[in-house]
Amino acid sequence: MNRTLVILGFSTMALLSCKKEGCTDSTALNYNEEAKKDDGSCEYFQLTVPTTYSFTDGTNNTVSYGGQTERLDQLTEMTTYMKTGTTGVLTYQALTDMFANTGGNGGGNFSFTSTKKLMDKCLAADTSLFIDYMDSLAIASQDYASTATDGQAGTLTSGTSTYLFAANGIEYTQLIEKGLMGAVFMYQSTQVYFGSGKMNVDNTTPVDAGAGEYYTEMEHHWDEAFGYFGVPVDFPTNTSGIRFWGKYCNSRNGDLGCNAVMMNGFLRGRAAISQDALDIRDEEILNIRKMWEKISARQALQYLEDAKSNFGVDNALFLHELSEAYAFIMCLKYVPLETRVITYTEIETLLDTHIGADFWQVTQADLTNAINSLNSIYGF
Repeated sequence: MNRTLVILGFSTMALLSCKKEGCTDSTALNYNEEAKKDDGSCEYFQLTVPTTYSFTDGTNNTVSYGGQTERLDQLTEMTTYMKTGTTGVLTYQALTDMFANTGGNGGGNFSFTSTKKLMDKCLAADTSLFIDYMDSLAIASQDYASTATDGQAGTLTSGTSTYLFAANGIEYTQLIEKGLMGAVFMYQSTQVYFGSGKMNVDNTTPVDAGAGEYYTEMEHHWDEAFGYFGVPVDFPTNTSGIRFWGKYCNSRNGDLGCNAVMMNGFLRGRAAISQDALDIRDEEILNIRKMWEKISARQALQYLEDAKSNFGVDNALFLHELSEAYAFIMCLKYVPLETRVITYTEIETLLDTHIGADFWQVTQADLTNAINSLNSIYGF
């Protein structure tokens, strides 16, 4: 009996000692499915990420997002024009010409020419909404010389800043500018260019090297998404020239730490595409989408808190900040449904119930309810 146990013991030891050794981590480059014992030899993919948004094929620049820069330029000049409504009458025709880039120069209102159009990239379902806003803004500007009161369009001044309000207390310049940041820039970047239709494309062949297009189709789509963010290639080290979402990302960085998340996401995602590591690309798409929504929500919350502090104290700032808050809440609906934290119903409750269509009628209780809702939804 004792001799049998000794034999079995030696047999077991022999079997263990014969286990094949190798890398047993299935995520490693040299994973060996036949290995039964890990020998510490696993090797992993190391993504090489540049410190600025500069990518080459070894020789040639492969980054291009000129079309996005042109649309940012268009909204910049459109906003400048809208703000002149505090000192003169705006025309509906000029606003819609700039939105549609009529004649390649916004109907003669742009200082440059371009083949791109903001309207073409606006979420189609909301195009008519923004055109209605432009009509309301043009009508309000006819009373620029009047003092805005409940039911009367006109202007109000706080310090050195003057704002144009419609009879319902809404500053349509904010709804148009910030709204288009959502309906064009955020929507195009997070939904269109990060969507399967733009990401499940060729990533092996330059689009047209003979024409200087050395990037693959997938690389180009990622660049176009980055172009709508509105930052220089060395952001956040360099914050000069930041605009639209880049500016508000930088404003909210103290609350959210969003500068690094957004820029690292764009850098890592682009590097992953160039190095064919699409699982990393997809991780960064999620990171950017989630943080972009947080930036908009946190900015809306800030403006609601500012509006509450100026309620009954400074009508110019109260209405201006409430208009900004309304627009940033609007932007939340342009975040992809797959990652969006807030629901459509919650957005509608904030806009229609807590704020409503007449800003003069908004109460402190309404503002408190809106602030509490955003805090509850996002856990700020």
